[in-house]
Amino acid sequence: MLIFVLQAIWLYIKELAGKDLDLVTVLKFLMYITPTLIPLILPLTILLASIMVFGNFAENYEFAAMKSTGISLQRAMSGLGIFIVGLSVLTFFFSNNVIPWAEYNSYNLRKNIAKVKPAMAIAEGQFNDIGETFNIKVEEKSGENGKLLKGVTIHKKNNNRFAGNNVTIIAKRGELASEEDSNVLKLILYDGYYYDDTPPKKMSDRKKNPFVKSEFKKHIMNIDLSELNNIDLDEKNIDNKYTMLNVAELNYTIDSLKTQRNNVVKEFSKSLYSRTNLETLNLTINPKKDSIYNGEILDIFETKRKIQLLDYAINTTSSTKQIIKAKADNLKASSSWIFKHGIQLHKKFALAVACIILFFVGAPLGALIRKGGLGLPMVIAIVLFLTYHFIGLFAENSAKNGNLHPALSAWFSTLIMLPLSIFLTKRATQDRGLFEFDHITVPIKNWYNKKFGSSTKIIETEEQLTTSIQLPESVKTSYTLLSKINMVSFSIALVLFILYFVFKNNKLPQVALAGIQISAISYIVFLFNYIKSYFTFTKKITKENILFTIIGLVFYPITHFSRRQKIKS
Repeated sequence: MLIFVLQAIWLYIKELAGKDLDLVTVLKFLMYITPTLIPLILPLTILLASIMVFGNFAENYEFAAMKSTGISLQRAMSGLGIFIVGLSVLTFFFSNNVIPWAEYNSYNLRKNIAKVKPAMAIAEGQFNDIGETFNIKVEEKSGENGKLLKGVTIHKKNNNRFAGNNVTIIAKRGELASEEDSNVLKLILYDGYYYDDTPPKKMSDRKKNPFVKSEFKKHIMNIDLSELNNIDLDEKNIDNKYTMLNVAELNYTIDSLKTQRNNVVKEFSKSLYSRTNLETLNLTINPKKDSIYNGEILDIFETKRKIQLLDYAINTTSSTKQIIKAKADNLKASSSWIFKHGIQLHKKFALAVACIILFFVGAPLGALIRKGGLGLPMVIAIVLFLTYHFIGLFAENSAKNGNLHPALSAWFSTLIMLPLSIFLTKRATQDRGLFEFDHITVPIKNWYNKKFGSSTKIIETEEQLTTSIQLPESVKTSYTLLSKINMVSFSIALVLFILYFVFKNNKLPQVALAGIQISAISYIVFLFNYIKSYFTFTKKITKENILFTIIGLVFYPITHFSRRQKIKS
């Protein structure tokens, strides 16, 4: 919770910085923003906690003690299972009632904070809106409280948003001379120019292209901030965002939006039909009854009339295509708004179910890996959570564009985790390893040796393996160190490879390029150390070793755990 709250503060730091907010307002902001982070925090918390607890049980042989007294894994999990079911029910009511309330208050509070004391929020290197009239950019701030400015550019906005910003002021230096508590922003500019190309009201005068340019040594501007500084932070006038609605309100809003969209489509279809003139077409001709004409329809008109008809058809078709394109964009936007409401509706239910499924992923996984604490469980939990989170993120973005059904997108990541939870629970219940491929690999090895006549003796069982291999301690230590390096470098390469597509889709090409380059370097490091560690263990270069080395380059986590167990044996 602390990590994600700090991340949220960093995300909204631009809106909070330089506003001279009192402690109560800051605490109120944190109180409102914290519940909105629950859908992100709770799945990771359950996954990590379950892996740590059950991993600690298995590491300290507490499961072995339970099994010796007749307590199965299901019975050991039953208490926490009932707690998780109760927590999931509580989570649904929390996401249905508390989170919309927090979204409503935090969104309105952020909007109100953004309007407070804009004179203190003139940041370097970017345009800053000062009220409804001015847009100011400075290249550098210096002096006490940043009151000395260099490279000042000011755009005076027009009340008519279609008219453009016709007044521009550029100055080499500037100074903020007003007091902090003043309602007037006094800005003194030095060595600059004033440009004004505001078009006259008369159309005849606009043809003269009027333009005013003046030079000044010193120019004083006084901007009234009385209305801007008189902001009520408790005002709440925005309540229709989809994240602010509960299940009943979302159902009602979705139904209303669908009805509204259908009405728009019906009206548009009538408009297009009327543009075809089909209703009035027969009014201009005298059809002959019981007659059949099999020729070209244009042949019944004269040449001049043909040209007029073709020109009229081309113009009508062209304008109709433009109208359809514009209306399609509007309908796409309205459909996306409906999809967002649908996603939010199903996410409330999916979050509750995800709590149960992720528990049945983490608990058996902890029992299988037999590691507690914040080491390996933290790494595995983060990898699984990132997989769960990014799958849900990609599905949600696809649903907003209409490429995926909103209900499926909300449940997609949870449904992906469902087979994994069943598989892990089954493996842990049967007291089997995380990955066992002897029933697949041994017959293949036997067939290979029988077919190609290898002289290598096949080890068929784990018991034969432990009795036939005697490795020196130095080899075991070397392999353990290399395997740790391999796991770290492979994990970095895999995570950055996934993040490459995330950054690329979010229009961050430079970050994506840097990530894929680091991923490639990490994989090269993994490749070198993996081959070295593999042949440190085998000591023989055979076709079989080369084949399984290539397989391990792609499915390294599977081969890693299997070989670590063999090394320990």
